Amino acid sequence: MILNHRGARKTALVFGGSRGIGAAIVSRLAEDGHAVAFTFASRADAAEALSEAVRARGGEAHALCADSADPAAIRDAVRAATENLGSLDVVVVNAGVMRLGTIDAVPLDDLDLMIDVNVRGVFLSIQAALPHIPDGGRVVTIGSCVALRTGMPGASVYQFTKSAVAGMVKGLALDLAPRRITINNVQPGPTDTDINAGAVEMLSERSPLRRVADPSEVAGFVSYLARAEAGFVTGASLTIDGGFTL
Repeated sequence: MILNHRGARKTALVFGGSRGIGAAIVSRLAEDGHAVAFTFASRADAAEALSEAVRARGGEAHALCADSADPAAIRDAVRAATENLGSLDVVVVNAGVMRLGTIDAVPLDDLDLMIDVNVRGVFLSIQAALPHIPDGGRVVTIGSCVALRTGMPGASVYQFTKSAVAGMVKGLALDLAPRRITINNVQPGPTDTDINAGAVEMLSERSPLRRVADPSEVAGFVSYLARAEAGFVTGASLTIDGGFTL
């Protein structure tokens, strides 16, 4: 069990934690000894299965239904998390959506959804959680390697939203520095999740390592940033892509 400076069990809140990279982060932080709350917008069955798996290993997990496109839902999720956990030593913002389409074919609804979840939702999640993060706490956002280093046809909206998060993290690092709260942006490359279903073989062929990432590898990176020894890393966008963008 990891204890904070107050001698209590460390806690974590993961926005978007029921599947894929988010679920791996929840599992890893729980294995590291954190009591974890996490949000999900759909697939209540997956969220409950994850909670049960964490509890079966002796951990503590609380699944909270919250759509990161809804500011009120974000605030309610933070309120519920703190009611269960108290203060939040680690906050991870993983919730995100991707809708593909070239500029002539992107519906306004898709544009608004990606901006609302991938940019506004990230900012509002951190803003809502901040009063409950103690000095010396940790914030991690989950971006994408396409943000600044590469791209692909039909992903311009997704790419600019992830680029916005990379810029946001730089500014927030300065805002949070007086309280020694660090914030960093993890930018995964192709990873074996639902979003890449059917494309793993193709993506593996493009990778210098001839494979995609396992979600647990991204979670391990987040685990490092959540620990005390990462206390001098802040405002950084750190890519974990197996050389995909070299």
